[in-house]
Amino acid sequence: MEALPNNLNGWLSYLSRAEIPVLKQTARSIDRLRPMNSGNLNARDIANVVDHDPLMTVKLLRYVQTHKSPHQLHELVENEQAIMMLGMDTFFEKIGSGATCDAILQRHPEALLHLLNTVKRAQRAAHYAYEWALRLHDTHMEEVRVTALLTHYSEMFMWCFNPVQMLEILHRQEADKCLRSADIQREILGFTGRELQAALTRKWHLPKLLLALTDLEQVENPRVQNVLLAVDLARHSAHDWEDAALPDDYNKIAELLRMDEEQVVALIRKIS
Repeated sequence: MEALPNNLNGWLSYLSRAEIPVLKQTARSIDRLRPMNSGNLNARDIANVVDHDPLMTVKLLRYVQTHKSPHQLHELVENEQAIMMLGMDTFFEKIGSGATCDAILQRHPEALLHLLNTVKRAQRAAHYAYEWALRLHDTHMEEVRVTALLTHYSEMFMWCFNPVQMLEILHRQEADKCLRSADIQREILGFTGRELQAALTRKWHLPKLLLALTDLEQVENPRVQNVLLAVDLARHSAHDWEDAALPDDYNKIAELLRMDEEQVVALIRKIS
């Protein structure tokens, strides 16, 4: 078994060589679609499966970016567009279903649970961001949705490939709420999750909007605000709707959508 890295560059190299696992349900759905490839299957059918899985989305976009034509000038951020460019035969042959998170983490059930909770929050954030992009008449609403879905994809990778240290970080945080996440991550991993996310996004040429989320100069960008607020809402409402941070979320969302807070609360409850 390959030894795990102990620094940021080591993890960049390790993750770039690793097969990206996908959710068990995604693998099953892709395997059901595979025999239909010679019939009436189309790119949208496959994208409907990929769209809900942040890990499969990264797997697809990374492959497309590393195999794109030198004449391709536009950034690919939509799963359906990426599948159409690849062709469905290539998708099933080169990407397909592959390893699953459940199989990789079969000896680490606690880590699997935290991974799945992170994925669930990402799915909810993507849903919120897309709904708000529609209301804002954003012509790049799919990029907004994908960005929200992928906001914590590097954390998901670390849960899959480094569950022991990720659990150590989590338990340290639970034991002392005053500790900053970034400080614990740097102490245990040697780098922060945000640093890993940015480095992977640049290396794999993933949607540029992911990088804008950490750029202070982009903080007033409505699309950046949309994603960040969607991610915050998904995190703060993960357990219930009584979190103390939610009123502040509602206020900021109301400003973004130019709605009253009461209307925002009603909207969120309707689409949740």
